Amino acid sequence: MGTKTKTRNGEIPTLHGRAMDNLEFIRDAMQRSSAFTAVPGYGGALMGVTAIGAAVIAGPGHSPVWVATWTVEAALAFLIGLFAMWQKAQSSEDSLKSKPARKFALGFAPPLLVGVILTAMLAFNGHFLYLPAVWLLLYGTSVVTGGAYSVKVVPVMGWLFIVLGAVAAFVPLYGNWLMALGFGVLHVVFGLIIGRSYGG
Repeated sequence: MGTKTKTRNGEIPTLHGRAMDNLEFIRDAMQRSSAFTAVPGYGGALMGVTAIGAAVIAGPGHSPVWVATWTVEAALAFLIGLFAMWQKAQSSEDSLKSKPARKFALGFAPPLLVGVILTAMLAFNGHFLYLPAVWLLLYGTSVVTGGAYSVKVVPVMGWLFIVLGAVAAFVPLYGNWLMALGFGVLHVVFGLIIGRSYGG
């Protein structure tokens, strides 16, 4: 009887420890499978550099040329981000067709589509002054909603874009430089953080 008790007391901590280890492993595996990790870090930083250049070239004036400059920058940033995302996915053996990647895309795309529609509407009517607020707010929303399926630092960056967009909505004359701060500086800072902490 004493031997059985001793054996049982010896086995309980071992089984409990193994169970806890297994639960921890399962939790980590679920977190990895549910997070889209191919968010471009260094590619995002490069997007920030080109955005700062666009802000300098465009200048503070809100005109058709200014809109064209930022439109070219948006297209360039999209291509850089897409290529960097593909390259990071390849190096990390992550798939852009995985369930987390699809969730990221489905969360990221709708606010951007709304941004394109509002941009066309405002630009067609000559309301260039409010475009920075629209761009910052809706891009920030895209990053927050898409980032819900990514690493935690991504939605944090999105909320900072929303804050800058709110400022641009009430101080529209500084919109160009607020975009330099958002699309430029925030992308560089968070791109380097993501690149160093999450593999590129």
